[in-house]
Amino acid sequence: MAVEAPARPAAPAPGRGRGGLRHRLAERGVDRVLLLLVPAVLIIGLLFLYPMLYGVSLSLQPKNGGGPLRNYADFFQDSYQRGTVWKTLKLALPAALINVGASVPIAYRLRGRFRGRRVLTALLVLPVTLGTVLVADGLLRYLGPKGWFNRVLLDLGLVDEPVRLIYNYWGVLFSLIITGFPFAFLLVLSYMSGIDPTLERAAATLGAGPWQRMRRIVLPLLAPGLATTFVLAFVLAFSVFPSANLVGEPAGETRVMAIAAYQAAFEKYDYSMASAIAVLMGVFELLVISVTLLLRGRLYTGPAMGGKGS
Repeated sequence: MAVEAPARPAAPAPGRGRGGLRHRLAERGVDRVLLLLVPAVLIIGLLFLYPMLYGVSLSLQPKNGGGPLRNYADFFQDSYQRGTVWKTLKLALPAALINVGASVPIAYRLRGRFRGRRVLTALLVLPVTLGTVLVADGLLRYLGPKGWFNRVLLDLGLVDEPVRLIYNYWGVLFSLIITGFPFAFLLVLSYMSGIDPTLERAAATLGAGPWQRMRRIVLPLLAPGLATTFVLAFVLAFSVFPSANLVGEPAGETRVMAIAAYQAAFEKYDYSMASAIAVLMGVFELLVISVTLLLRGRLYTGPAMGGKGS
């Protein structure tokens, strides 16, 4: 008499069950770890993409009609408005270049170990904690007609009348340098610390002097970091607003694009024009960033990030 073996439970179909989703994602080359990015993507979409798209849409709806590009045409046809582009670039580009250029030699010296290094680094970074308004107040008191700077010059007989360094272009530039230098310095210092010091020591054993080591080893390896630092410093300076009002001449030579957008929105209540100016600010920033990254690509072909070479 034949005995039938008990029937085995049916095996789960491929692609089903606990590991089904993982296998299907893996077959499509998708790592489940990427799902962790979903909250960040949602936050960026809500806090950045939606306001940006809303602003672009609002800029295409002129207050007085005339077509979707009427605001942009009015901006470039009005010399008073159009001039804010050059005034903003005239402040942001020198401020970014000065901050990055001054950071390189200081970071190069501070990357080594010596007594007082931490204290000196903390002093250089201290202005970042002061805030734009406090820095502006300090400049008004220090560089004003009755400030310490002018009193010293007058007492020494170097000038006959106070030097005007506030309520004009120079006051805003000084403020941008003071507030922007700590960011540039910290970034350059981090990139500089990533360069292997044995490369310079090896070059020194071959007879390379300090300038040759700086020009042929440090600067080429530092190029990606300098480009990134310049981009961040430029964006920070391009959106200048409090300094241009407090220590500048907001109705004249320091009437930057941010002030023009503010006046359009909160003085003329033309939110469409204000959105158009804000969009143009982003366009000009992207242009400078693109040129910077293009130059970096032509001058350096190593890794895109970090100060170490390939």
